[in-house]
Amino acid sequence: QVQLVESGGGSVQAGESLRLSCAASGSSFSIDGMGWYRQAPGKQRELVATITSGGSTNYADSVKGRFTISRANAENTVYLQMNSLKPEDTAVYYCNANLRFSGWYRNYWGQGTQVTVAS
Repeated sequence: QVQLVESGGGSVQAGESLRLSCAASGSSFSIDGMGWYRQAPGKQRELVATITSGGSTNYADSVKGRFTISRANAENTVYLQMNSLKPEDTAVYYCNANLRFSGWYRNYWGQGTQVTVAS
């Protein structure tokens, strides 16, 4: 029943901004952590940013100071505010969630949303 629904991707010029959102649907779970990963053509999927249930955040060095991950806990939603976008940020961005169900954990991935940054 759990599904991660992503939105907010698109095409922008370098220096512009986008905000990605990811909502975890379903019930009977608590969020251990959520995050964003990205995969560019010909490259491995890489971590962009994560946030734990306690609010601790972690960012890839390449996005520090430009991207901000945040949560709306009541809606089980995580956001990624992406400012000062660069062409090298172009990738498919995937939401990830590690969810707890009464003592066990399962990891989920969103379908991915394309972010394209033109020079």
